[in-house]
Amino acid sequence: MLDIKITDHVAQVTLARPEKKNAINFDMMDALTAGAQQIADEPSVRAVVMSGAGDCFCAGIDLELLQNVASRMDDTKRQMRVDVQDGLGNLFQRPFLAWRALNVPVIAAIEGVCYGAGMQLALAADFRIAGHDARLSIMEAKWGLIPDMGITSMLPGLMRADQAKALFMTGRVLDPAQAQNLGLITEQAQDPHAAALAMAQDLAGRSPEAVQSSKRLVDAAWATDRSLLALEAELQANLMGSPNQMETVMAQMQRRCPVFK
Repeated sequence: MLDIKITDHVAQVTLARPEKKNAINFDMMDALTAGAQQIADEPSVRAVVMSGAGDCFCAGIDLELLQNVASRMDDTKRQMRVDVQDGLGNLFQRPFLAWRALNVPVIAAIEGVCYGAGMQLALAADFRIAGHDARLSIMEAKWGLIPDMGITSMLPGLMRADQAKALFMTGRVLDPAQAQNLGLITEQAQDPHAAALAMAQDLAGRSPEAVQSSKRLVDAAWATDRSLLALEAELQANLMGSPNQMETVMAQMQRRCPVFK
């Protein structure tokens, strides 16, 4: 699910479900949480590069996970509404926010598709380097939902509110130039993994205390109210399983226009 290799103070983290375009299921969520903790506990790590196997970063949530959630909707909503005091959110937010909470810089190397939950995972990184073939989207609108994996603590420092609303509401797919113009990616590169690794090696060669303090300072300056995580969960729980949300899903699957009430 998640491969981690640590060399010369740099941790290379690979999402390893290439047959599913690295789509995120519950096992992957557990692996992401455990992987972030592994790196947090490893004092030799000074920078992290995150990428996806098979020339694809992440296609988003695995449809099997959505089907699993649908079969136990009430229990899922209860888990979403749990107020977690450590600031890392609920069951669905923790695997993403755990990477944002690391003391060391995290660089996402984005190739291929980076959709939905994959986009939120990339946004949890400090830097995002995208290949010219990358396609990016905050795609939850496709399923009649909102992004709810910690995005309220990620986007405010990157883009304007009107731009965020447009992406949330439409699920529009962006090419790298469009994404960079909106602030979603840091830079473009012919080989994003090589560029991310070079950046990580450069940061790993600098004073660890200075790098970590810089990250802490900027994160504090751009910090958002943690209560927004609970709002994400509450709004999403209200949407899940509602008539219009289910109509959106059915219309997508049947390749027709939805008919809303």
